[in-house]
Amino acid sequence: MSEKHPVIAVTGSSGAGTSTVKRAFEHIFHRENINAGIVEGDSFHSYDRAGMKKAIEDFSKEGKTLSHFGPEANHFDKLQELFKTYGATGQAKVRKYLHDEEEAEPYKQEPGTFTPWEDLPKDTDILFYEGLHGGVIDKDAGVNASKFVDLLIGVVPIVNLEWIQKIHRDTAERGYSAEAVTHTILRRMHDYVHYVTPQFSQTNINFQRVPTVDTSNPFIARDIPTPDESFVVIRFKDPKNVDFLYLQSMLHDSFMSRPNTLVVPGGKMGFAMEIILTPIIHDMIEKKRKAK
Repeated sequence: MSEKHPVIAVTGSSGAGTSTVKRAFEHIFHRENINAGIVEGDSFHSYDRAGMKKAIEDFSKEGKTLSHFGPEANHFDKLQELFKTYGATGQAKVRKYLHDEEEAEPYKQEPGTFTPWEDLPKDTDILFYEGLHGGVIDKDAGVNASKFVDLLIGVVPIVNLEWIQKIHRDTAERGYSAEAVTHTILRRMHDYVHYVTPQFSQTNINFQRVPTVDTSNPFIARDIPTPDESFVVIRFKDPKNVDFLYLQSMLHDSFMSRPNTLVVPGGKMGFAMEIILTPIIHDMIEKKRKAK
C-alpha cells in the first residue's frame, strides 16, 4: 500500500461492463486532472494467441486443462511485482497485448501478440489496472496481489449473465459454435472458482450486475439483458464512512438491501461509479501530494 504512488485495480471477468468502467474512470481522471498509468490485465498472460491455442492442446493431451483464468496461463508473479514496484517507486515495466488489427497496426505486429516490455511514462499520478486478476491470490506461488493495491474494485455480472454474454459474443463476433463456447466455459470452471471469484472477498467495493429477466438457462437465451433490465448491487467492504443518504438522493430509485449494500438501476452503473469513486480517488491524490 502506498500514499506516494497509489495503485487502483479494477478486477472482474469478461462482460462485466468494461466499457462502462473505462468511461467512468476516464471522466474521473479528466475532472481531477490525474495522469494515470494504464495497465491492461491481458498483458500479463503467459502465451500469445497462437501459443495459447497450442498450449491448450498440449495440456489436453496430458489430461489437464488450461485457461486464461488460471496460474499456468498468467504471470501472477509479475503482476504482483508491478503493483509492489510501482507503489514503492512510481515506476514499473509494462507491455500491451494487441487484440486486433487496429491495435496491432501502429506496432507493425500481428494481432494476438505482445509488445516488448518497456517503462511506464514518467511522472504518473496513479497506476490503474483493469483485468481479470487485480486482486488475485495464488498461495502455491506465494502471490497475493491485493496486498499491494490501494483501491480494489470488483465488477462482475452474476454467473448466468456472464455466460449469456460470452456465448453471444463468441458466436456472433468470433464465429464459434455454441457447443464450443460451452466447452470453454466448462474448461475454465476450476480456475474461475479458485482464482477469479475469491478476489471479490478482497475488494473494497463490488459492483455486481443482476438481471431482472429470466436467465435460468443461459445456454438457450436468445438475447442479452439490457442495463435497463438489470440492477447493480454495490457492496462496500467498510461502510462506516459511506454517506448512503447522499448516494440515494443522487441515484434515483436506488435503495439499501443491507447495511453495507446499495442497489441502483442498471442504467445508472457508470454514474454510480463516478459519484462513489470520485471523492475516494480525490482523497488518494491529496494524500499523495501531502506525502511528497
